Amino acid sequence: MRGRKYHFYLSGNERRFLIQNLIWFQNKLCQEGRYTDSVEDLIIKFSNAKTKKIRVK
Repeated sequence: MRGRKYHFYLSGNERRFLIQNLIWFQNKLCQEGRYTDSVEDLIIKFSNAKTKKIRVK
């Protein structure tokens, strides 16, 4: 059975903020000597995600 798909609708600033914090978290884990594989996957997914313009009422 497949997992659920979730959709995030973020503005450009929110997306930039999210990626910056993921990079910060990755650096923190690296300094502690822990694995950063899952954080790297999230950074790649958010940076390669399609952008879609929507109208907010």
